Formats: sequence, C-alpha cells, structure tokens
Amino acid sequence: MANFAIDAVKATTYDAIVIGSGISGGWAAKELTEKGLRTLVLERGRDVKHVVDYPTTMLNTWEMEHRGQLPLAVRKENPIVNKCYAFNETSAHFFVKDAEHPYIQEQPFDWIRGYQVGGKSLLWARQTQRWSDFDFEGPARDGFAVDWPIRYADIAPWYSHVEKFAGITGNKDGIPTLPDGEFLPPHEWNCVEKYFSQQMAAKYKDRPVIMGRAAHITKPQPIHLQQGRAQCQNRTLCERGCPFGGYFSSNASTLPWAAKTGKLTLRPHSVVHSIIYDEKKGKATGVRVIDATTKEMIEFYARIIFVNAAALNTNLVLLNSTSNRFPNGLGNDSGVLGKYAAFHNYRAGISGEYDGFLDSTTDGRRPNGPYIPRFRNVYKQETNFLRGYAAGFSAGRASRTNQDGIGVDLKESLANPSLGGWYVGSHMMGETIPKETNYVALDKNLKDPFGIPQLKISIVYDDNDDKMVKDYQEQMMEMFTAAGFKNLRVRDDKRNPGLDIHEMGGVRMGKDPKTSMLNKWNQMHHVKNVFVTDGASMTSTSTQNPSLTYMALTARAVDYAVKEMKKTNL
Repeated sequence: MANFAIDAVKATTYDAIVIGSGISGGWAAKELTEKGLRTLVLERGRDVKHVVDYPTTMLNTWEMEHRGQLPLAVRKENPIVNKCYAFNETSAHFFVKDAEHPYIQEQPFDWIRGYQVGGKSLLWARQTQRWSDFDFEGPARDGFAVDWPIRYADIAPWYSHVEKFAGITGNKDGIPTLPDGEFLPPHEWNCVEKYFSQQMAAKYKDRPVIMGRAAHITKPQPIHLQQGRAQCQNRTLCERGCPFGGYFSSNASTLPWAAKTGKLTLRPHSVVHSIIYDEKKGKATGVRVIDATTKEMIEFYARIIFVNAAALNTNLVLLNSTSNRFPNGLGNDSGVLGKYAAFHNYRAGISGEYDGFLDSTTDGRRPNGPYIPRFRNVYKQETNFLRGYAAGFSAGRASRTNQDGIGVDLKESLANPSLGGWYVGSHMMGETIPKETNYVALDKNLKDPFGIPQLKISIVYDDNDDKMVKDYQEQMMEMFTAAGFKNLRVRDDKRNPGLDIHEMGGVRMGKDPKTSMLNKWNQMHHVKNVFVTDGASMTSTSTQNPSLTYMALTARAVDYAVKEMKKTNL
C-alpha cells in the first residue's frame, strides 16, 4: 500500500503549478515550460480551445436567435454582469453569470469574471501601455500606499520581451510618462481625430493626443506566424474570440506555445481551494483543488507555485490558505493581505459635435483609438487631488435614415441613409488611491457552491476620486472648446467600482515585509516558493491599462524563480 501512495504522489507532482490560465497565467505557463519545467496549469472553468470553441465568431447578426441581444429574462437574472458593455448574445458564454459564483457586496461592487481556459484574455479591451517611473515612483513621491520595490529600468527589458511575442501596435511618441515599446505599425487616424491631436499640440505643451497602443497584429512578424497567428482583420468582434489570433489571448498565443514544449499539463474544471503549506519544510508544497465535475478534493504538488487567478480570486485563494503558521492567510504576517485594493475610475466622460470635415467620413473598422496620456500632477502637485487620469478619444459620423413614407419610397430611404455631422467623445481612466479601508475578506458563514467561503468586497470611491472626476470634466471641456467642438455634454455615470475590470492590489509588492506581501521579484516574503504576478500584486494602479505590466512582471518573476531553483534556493 505504501508503494501505491508513493506512486500516487508522483503522478500528481510537477516542477511548477500555475493557478489560472488568463493573461498572466498563460505567460507563466509559457515561460516555465520554455525553461524546461513540467508545469501544471489549473483553471476553474471549462476548456476553451482556440478557434474550435468560439461558437459565434463567424456568425452574422441575423444568424443569431436574438440578433445579438440577450433575452430580457437573462438580463434580469444577471443585473451585475449585464452592465458590462461586452455582455451580449455573441459573448455571454465567456462571462461568469451572477448566480454561478456568489459574493458579498459590503459596498456596491460589480465583479466581472471569465471562468474558462484563457480567462478574460478572450474579452479584454487589449490596450497595452507601459508604465513609467512617474508611476513606479508615485507612492514614494506622493505619500500614498508604499514604495514600489522596482523602477522602470527593472521591468523595461521584460516589457520588450512580452511585446515582441504578443504583438503590440503603436507609434514611438517620445512621451516621458508613456515609454515607447516594441511596436508593430500603428492604426490609422480619421480626419477629426488627427485634427484634434494637431489642435492640442498647438495649444498645449503637455497634452499629447496619440494613437492608442493595442495588442493587435497589424503586420505579422515571424514569431507571430510561428504561433499560428495572422494579421488582425479589423472585424472588431474581438469578444467572440478571434479565429485569426489577430489579438493577443492566452488561447491563441501563450498556452499553445507552452503545449508545444511537451511540458504543459492543462487541467480545466479545477477550482482551487487553497495552497498547501508544510510547517516542517517552511514552504508551500502544493495546491488543493476541488474537481468542478465530481466535487472531489485532489492535491497536486510542485516546487514552485505561481498564483494568477485574477486579483480578487488570488486574494481569496491566499486568504483561504490557512495553517498554524499562517492563521490569517498564506504569508500574511504583515496583516495586509486583502487590503489596499484599488481600481480605475471610469465614471466620467464628455461628448460633443464638430461641424467641419463634412466632405469626409470613415471607412471600415478599427479595434483601437486615440489616447490622451496623463498630464495632471506629473512634474509637480498642481491640483487638489493626488495622482491623475488618462483619457480615450473617439470621433465618427453617424448615418441618418429617413423613415417617412411607405412602400417603395420607404424602402428607397432605408437603403440610402444620409450622413450626419461628426460626433466626438472621451472617457476618463483615473488612478484610485490604495487605502486600508478598501479590502476583501472571507465571510465566516456563507459558502460558494464548492464549499469555499464567499468573498466580501468593500471597495468604494472617495473624495479624491470625486475631485478627479470634476477636474477631468473641466479640462476636457476646455480642450474640446479649444478644438471648436460644440454642444458639449459632460457626464458622471456613478458606476460602481469593478465595472472598470481593472481591480488590483491586496497582495501588494513592497520593500518591507511588515507592510507588503511580495518582494521585488513578486515572491512572497515569507513563503519563498510562491509567486503572485497578476493584478493582486500591484502596489498602486497608475493611469495606464495594467495587463501589459502583468505580462512583464510574470516573465521577469519566472526567470528569477527558475534561476533560484537551479541554485537550490527554492
């Protein structure tokens, strides 16, 4: 019997375990397997194979039962996820429905999730900006959160590493707050977008309007062709899954690449319960999993563990990983696990109209748009709020259809719409300040369908966020007016935190083990063979989209972990 037990442990033992198969988990799998490690990737959701499991990707609207819309009953059953712009008949199968994984809103929070192989990498908006030292030095300079243990120079080569593989489109703009990267050819401007960029350059020294940087292949390089990916077709149907691999996803890119090494074991339907900590060895030895189909508890073992379950679920897993040594969650000697959560503030926007360029219109589609990098509180504190915001910009012409008349006249009118004037718009993406009072925790009584404690979420806006919204509205009103735009309307939609889908923190990096969970390598201070490289690890949020930074941090951490393994330090 003893031999059977030994054989069973061997069959479930790997060099590395990765929890989660989304953007950062996929990168962990790629880097670990490339370096020769037998790697198990655990995914709580179902398997989704590239191309094969994108059921709506080639359908036209009229080929769907509800013409792309969801029935009223489905929308009523899902009041949270229904708020997401991408949740519709074409993509609903990639979203977690409200009843499938309940959680407790101590404060209103819209938690948008994607439980399947690839996670939200199938659904993300694909904006990929590097962070700068203005971001990494922000907490130390402004006195919020704790100092990042890294600076731009530490991560710059890893940005290059992941950009070349993922495929990022953009221009080399030479902006200090937004470092240039390894870019494929940029997307094109339309005439009003270009006009606005030129007007801002003429009227302001510090407010560049650039073409956005996005994870789309505009000109395939050999490395992309080796992945089996092709040029982006500009279909703008991305949330359905791209059969061409034109945008970056784990399914099209990192996971197939890892599988080619022969070192990858991918296990869907594996709900992680907790990480196993060995008190005698003083390290983590494996992961407890509940099989989503059989409800059986299974244990897997490895020398190193990467936790990439997405920010809030990573917090949940670590909080649930208790032992005599760590009664408050794995590695949580500091007491900060689950605290100092933050997000991006998307509440505000502005819209307007422009009377010019009536001899021009747009042609085709484009899965990207212009971007306005942060310009507030960069070189000095100039406002009554901390940090700043970035903004998107868009312009287009709407068609007008005359629906008067009947019969042939109506048919002719519908078949020949006329063009209206140009519309313009912008939305903000503000940096929120990590606070101890913004936290997640485990409920002592309520369980999810797998018997795991439900997550309590208490994350709110504050006075700093309100002041930032007001400033964004004032500055954009000034900029739009300077450009000659008319009929301007600002908005604050008061959306709940979470709908930005950029939640971060709770397992933050830092220099001091007394005030942080992870060191500069994303390695747990007190459990050296556990690494966290998804959004949970972020010390602050910046104004840039975070996914590219998760990728770079993951590749960097794997490189360090494997070197430490070879030195027998892990």
